[in-house]
This record gives sequence, structure tokens and C-alpha cells, in this order.
Amino acid sequence: MENKIKYLRALKDMTQEDLANLTGCTRQTINAIEKNKYSPSLDLGFKIADKLETDITEVFIYKQDNKNIN
Repeated sequence: MENKIKYLRALKDMTQEDLANLTGCTRQTINAIEKNKYSPSLDLGFKIADKLETDITEVFIYKQDNKNIN
């Protein structure tokens, strides 16, 4: 799954720390999500979208992994 968190944060002049505080997670978690090293829970994904004042489908882009398709 890809995301546009860094871009959307920049539009709002928001740091990773700001977003982390607003969503109840750590800056390291936001950093890992932005770098696609961690996929957030659905709850956290919705919180991120809410704090960025956009729809979750604008924040996260699902890319299907073709390796697992039979």
C-alpha cells in the first residue's frame, strides 16, 4: 500500500510529530508509514485521514501484490 501522507502533511504545514500527536501514535510510526515500512491499522488510517482533513482513499493507495494471486 502506498500513501501520500508526506505530501498532504506539507500542504497543511504539519510535521510528523504534529500528526503523531493528533492521532495518538509516535513520530516513528508516522515515519514508518510514510516510508511504506509499516501498514497502519484501519483505525489509525482513518484517524490520519481525518486529521489531514481528507478521505482515506486520498491518503492511501492500494496496490495489489500479484505474487499472492493463484
